[in-house]
This record gives sequence, C-alpha cells and structure tokens, in this order.
Amino acid sequence: MNLQIHNSKETIAVSEAVFGLEYKESLIHQLVTAYMATGRSGTVAQKNRSAVRGGGAKPWAQKGTGRARAGTSRGPLWRSGGVTFAAQPRDYTQKLNKKMYRAGMRSMLSELNRQQRLIVVEDITVDAPKTKQMTAKLADLGVSKTLIVTETGDESLYLSARNLHHVEVCDVAGMNPVNLVRYDHVVVTVGAVRAIEEQLAGSAKAEESK
Repeated sequence: MNLQIHNSKETIAVSEAVFGLEYKESLIHQLVTAYMATGRSGTVAQKNRSAVRGGGAKPWAQKGTGRARAGTSRGPLWRSGGVTFAAQPRDYTQKLNKKMYRAGMRSMLSELNRQQRLIVVEDITVDAPKTKQMTAKLADLGVSKTLIVTETGDESLYLSARNLHHVEVCDVAGMNPVNLVRYDHVVVTVGAVRAIEEQLAGSAKAEESK
C-alpha cells in the first residue's frame, strides 16, 4: 500500500502489516491502560495505627472511669491516630507481552491512516527555535492539536513547540500509545515512517513465523 506525502503528488510504499491492519479496540484499550498504569509512581503512603508514634500505654483503666474502653490513644477514632485502611506504596505495573504491544501499535497506526489523521511530510524543520515558526508550520499543514514524530530528536523543533500545549514533538523511540491517541493528527516524516516500518514490520514477520 502507499501513503500520500502532504502537498506532493509523490507517494511512498509502506507495509500493509503496519499501516493497513484492522482496528482492535479491546487490544488498544488494554495497551493504553497498561502504559498509563506503568507510569504511575505508586509512592502514596499513610500511617496506620501501628506506624503512628506513641499509644503504647493504656489511656485509662478498663473499668470504673465511666468512659468507653480504650487500649490505645492511636486508634483511627482518635485525634493523631492512625488511618483506617492506610494507603501503602505499591506497583501499578500491568504485564503486557511485547507481541501484544507491537500488534496494538500497528493497529493504532493503521486506524490513524484509515481516518486520514496520519500526515506524512518529506521533512519538518525550523530555522531557529521559535514558537512563531512552529505555528506557521502547523498552519501550512492545516492542523492544530498535533503529535510530530521525527526519525531522530531535533532540539530546535522541540523548543519551538514547547510553549504550545496542544503540540508534542518526539522521535520514533519516544512514540507511545498514549500520545498516539491523545492528539487529533499525527505528523510523521518520511524517515520516521521508514524507521517505524522497520521496527514493527520486522517484528510482525518474526511473530508470523513462530
């Protein structure tokens, strides 16, 4: 299959195994959920009654005071007491096989292409790290909320888009399921398309041969 280069009559031939697959909604949902869960720090912590300092002595006698029985002053009902069902540090990572991850990425790219949200350009550069230049580039492409994927990192391009909250620039290695679904359009350079194809098409052939 072929992908049309923006503002050009030329096309580039790409693998249908990467840009022409069917949409697998359940797999993509699992992929995005697992990726976001893995990014959680899981460092929240609260003190339960055993972790709070003090409370070792019985506040008053068991009988004869007219008050309710109490064995410690650090129970959850007391001021300065521990927290009931206190949160503890945990790992939110969800297991996801590499084969599933790659298949999900291929399905996402195919759906972006099918919806005409994948825009292929010969190259995208700026003369200087200026937000004004990036805004002009996006206006020429007719897009706004956009992910820009390049073959390798471009610091000037990144700095030009840094002040635009609706624009993100990354290289092929930084492309992930969340930023693919977050933006209305994905602008990809020809070099990035080749790198993506080499990375995902090769894995597809290897998985098919197993």
